[in-house]
Amino acid sequence: MGHRDIPVLETERLILRGPEPGDYPNFKATFASYRSRFMGGPLNAYETWMLYAAEIGHWEIRGFGMWMIHSRETDATLGMAGGWFPPKWPEREIAWFIWPEVTGRGYALEATHAARRYFYQKAGWETAVSYLDPKDLDSIRLAERLGATKDKDAPSVDGNDVVYRHPSPARLRDGQLRDGIEMEIRSYCDPLFKPKGYAID
Repeated sequence: MGHRDIPVLETERLILRGPEPGDYPNFKATFASYRSRFMGGPLNAYETWMLYAAEIGHWEIRGFGMWMIHSRETDATLGMAGGWFPPKWPEREIAWFIWPEVTGRGYALEATHAARRYFYQKAGWETAVSYLDPKDLDSIRLAERLGATKDKDAPSVDGNDVVYRHPSPARLRDGQLRDGIEMEIRSYCDPLFKPKGYAID
């Protein structure tokens, strides 16, 4: 799959496209910030550049990867979501991160739900995990909102992470879980209705 062949995913508020060189500044700012502490950061300029190059190259090597999340309204970048499977990873991962200034608006939930649906329905994935820092309570809560549960038997990347197993394609097809996720997403999309509690991305 060439870089130009990366599929474009669309949701009510978002457009997910492959990462481009012009998207780098916000990525760099996020990984230089304290926000990236659960993702191996903060990183210096060289490390950040290498990681972004890996984001683009991952699509070429694996045939899947992380999409850049864009606002449908403004086309501004909001973060990334998608698949991640570098050499030391035991399984294919579904991952996400949102720029610090736009957290709390449900973007990670909306984008990750769309990315997972693509992997299950179009790419033939039968399972996926997320490797999370046990101190990253926001990401753990988001994984749970996506229907993922802790898999104590799954191998971790380095022994310092917890593994959350995403629900199977069959479980998401049965409707109840999927409908609950989509109802929560709708609550963020509709400004007349505010979700209970604080949105955690």
